[in-house]
Amino acid sequence: MTATAGGRIDPKASVAVRQPDDSSPGAALSRATAHLLSLQHADGWWKGDLETNVTMDAEDLLLRQFLGIRTEEQTRATAAWIRSQQRDDGTWATFHGGPPELSTTVEAYVALKLAGEDPGAPHMAAAAAYVRGAGGIAAARVFTRIWLALFGWWPWEQLPELPPELIFLPRWAPLNLYSFAQWARQTIVPLTVVSAHRPVRPAPFDLTELHTDPANPFPTRPLAPAASWDGLFQRLDRLMHHYHRYALRPLRRLAMQQAARWIIERQESDGCWGGIQPPAVYSLISLSLLGYSLDHPVMKAGIASFDGFTVHTEDGRRWMEACQSPVWDTCLATIALRDAGLPGDHPALVRATDWMLAEEITTRGDWAVKRPQLAPGGWAFEFQNDTYPDVDDTAEVVLALHRVAHPEPEKVDGAMRRAVEWTLGMQSRNGAWGAFDADNTSPLPNKLPFCDFGEVIDPPSADVTAHMVEMLAAVGLAHDPRCRRGISWLLRNQEADGSWFGRWGTNYIYGTMSVLPALVAAGIAVDHPAVRRAVRWLGMRQNEDGGWGEDLRSYRDPDAWSGRGESTASQTAWALMALLSAGERESAAVERGVQWLVRAQRPDGTWDEPQFTGTGFPWDFSINYHLYRLVFPVTALGRYVRDEPLGGGAA
Repeated sequence: MTATAGGRIDPKASVAVRQPDDSSPGAALSRATAHLLSLQHADGWWKGDLETNVTMDAEDLLLRQFLGIRTEEQTRATAAWIRSQQRDDGTWATFHGGPPELSTTVEAYVALKLAGEDPGAPHMAAAAAYVRGAGGIAAARVFTRIWLALFGWWPWEQLPELPPELIFLPRWAPLNLYSFAQWARQTIVPLTVVSAHRPVRPAPFDLTELHTDPANPFPTRPLAPAASWDGLFQRLDRLMHHYHRYALRPLRRLAMQQAARWIIERQESDGCWGGIQPPAVYSLISLSLLGYSLDHPVMKAGIASFDGFTVHTEDGRRWMEACQSPVWDTCLATIALRDAGLPGDHPALVRATDWMLAEEITTRGDWAVKRPQLAPGGWAFEFQNDTYPDVDDTAEVVLALHRVAHPEPEKVDGAMRRAVEWTLGMQSRNGAWGAFDADNTSPLPNKLPFCDFGEVIDPPSADVTAHMVEMLAAVGLAHDPRCRRGISWLLRNQEADGSWFGRWGTNYIYGTMSVLPALVAAGIAVDHPAVRRAVRWLGMRQNEDGGWGEDLRSYRDPDAWSGRGESTASQTAWALMALLSAGERESAAVERGVQWLVRAQRPDGTWDEPQFTGTGFPWDFSINYHLYRLVFPVTALGRYVRDEPLGGGAA
């Protein structure tokens, strides 16, 4: 294989050319394996593009406009990308094939207008007509209206109040910072500063055409009944608005100074915050409002970090990743290649292991607030995110390391031991695991008027718990009481139809794929009633073409969409992985699924998959992991073709 100047392996050097009669599962596996190997970076990692929706791109332009750093080249290339994602009806969606989404369409429209597009042009007029028909700007989510308020397009007085004094609440108090999930608290802290300042930059144009009634562009929303949660928090928000006018200035200054310190302490070495877009953009805005100049090292590093999130297409377009997934992609690729038959000491796997070992996080982060005595040891999702390692990545990394024959096994064993101890310490009281924090289950944060977009807490989920159980079984702890508590939680939380809910992947197929291999690896018999119910459910959800798919609408309407949708490579592979773990290798369902993968494979060894099968927030924020379409079919085909017990060792 030949490396390119950028460090990537040249795909043309190792990808097999598909022959017309080369249609066996083994041949398909060989092609896919060669393609996956070709994508490994010279440093040992894999990373597929992480595609979300055009709000990332629109907000990038709005951020640059606010800071005064927007360039014509960035604007032109970003606008071209946003325009390319508009549908024929003038709207934008949050996932491929999804319904029109109001807030996304508002932000995309504003970005195109900022880029100089004529509001009278047919594509702009169609977008504006949809916005008005869907309730106008007034019906958009809070985050969208915050962006508009920065330029005077929406009044700050009609946004939920976030006082910076929130940072002083003790850990035991309701709605303290650590009752929010890591991604939410990292966004909320800088937004409290923005909310206190209520900045308005001169708007370069008006948005009259996006209001349902230009004579009353900012209608007030009626209050919910006082006895309801919504009504209670709406009235609390009114009190906070009153407090904004009379806040003690010394206390407010102290709160904002503390917020700035909190933000800066959590900036990663690559300049970003948490490895994700919302904390990064709001941190930059808040620090700018607090007097940090653009040439301050914190600001310079933060702005420069966006270069690493920028994807440039061959035709000159520019789009932004909301996050990057190298640790996740690398451990999944390592597992897939072992399942495909690569020996444990293959150079590609040793390089991947060296890179993963170097990414281990041995410093304390926010998780230590609830687990102060727990020693660190784990992995994050991104290149740089030492403050927020997560249980899910750590469990999968251990599963990958366990299967590699590294020339320095003591290094691997030490990292695995620290990871196992850390993840066991992150178990929640109910016996299950969340992603970033333990016992992050308070229902109150989701009731706030501010929180109308996505999850803001991190309760335990079936998929994360299953990955933990599978990992513990792999390292010989299947009978540890903590593992058995996780298994009991999984069995109690099986859906009535036999599936499991998927928090971090779409959706019930992902959850079921996560749980079945874990249960079997931990010693649950394949004839256990829970296993049989899951197998029956998967059989009932198989499409006529032999594949499986699940639309993201299953998060909103599970009765209609659970396990249903166009067949995709990743979801077909998930179903096969679940069925194979349950002893169904010789079943007609598995045979049909394997044949679907073989037929759908491209000549270069990968698969087309425009559908979004990853989940950031159920329904609200969806992800197309571009490596999923390859890494999971390699895993499924490898387990089918080689027919070896799940989770073999490093030999």
